[in-house]
Amino acid sequence: MMNADAEANLNASATSAARKADDCGCTEQSCEYCSNPSECLNCSDCCCPTSHREWRRSAVRRSLVVQYLNNSWMAVEVAAGLLAGFAALNFALLAFGGDSVIELISGMVVLLHLRNNDTGSWRGELGASRIGRYLLLALLPAIGGGAVYSYMAGIRPEASLPGMVVAALAVVIMPFFWFEKRRLGRETNCAPLRIDAVESATCLSLSAVLLAGLLIQWLLHTYWVMYIALGLMLFLIGREALEGTGSHKSGKLLSG
Repeated sequence: MMNADAEANLNASATSAARKADDCGCTEQSCEYCSNPSECLNCSDCCCPTSHREWRRSAVRRSLVVQYLNNSWMAVEVAAGLLAGFAALNFALLAFGGDSVIELISGMVVLLHLRNNDTGSWRGELGASRIGRYLLLALLPAIGGGAVYSYMAGIRPEASLPGMVVAALAVVIMPFFWFEKRRLGRETNCAPLRIDAVESATCLSLSAVLLAGLLIQWLLHTYWVMYIALGLMLFLIGREALEGTGSHKSGKLLSG
């Protein structure tokens, strides 16, 4: 039977841990306002109680499932966008597929982060994320230059049924990834996951613009509308790249 001194010490330890948890800023089911993320290494050796650590492990597992599903869909977008784009000589579809390649690379980085280091720190991901932004910037002249040449040469992009299907599916699917990654990223204080949520929002915008352009082209048989859609898509891609690069240089987190 526990003696009085041992029981008193146990109660004092529990009270101290609870007081530290309050100082840390974490709640039982959120690390969003943690004031010591560098010290709360995976919440495994810090002030957080056992119930919070169990919640965090469960949240990271959910994040892994979401990220696996996201990367699988990105692979579909890459294949469908590039194949349909080349088949129809449609640079808007190629831009969509190219952006999906960058987002797939980013998704793989986030997945590795969640598997190997779910502390919420994003220092190890800065280099890979910055490369992704530069690749997006490189995508602008490559796709834009090809589109200008295509227009000047009189090449008319064709309507693409596979392109419309994948764009429509993306409009339906991407909101789920956007909201889930943003929610889980905030709850677990995982910066790479929150940044990936912003990319999902951009992908949703690109999908909507692409779908609108393809539908108008198919209904009205006006090929030039795809060049307008491409211009809007390149603007969105450029904004994403510039905002991401700027946030990394300033050390700030994109909040989505």
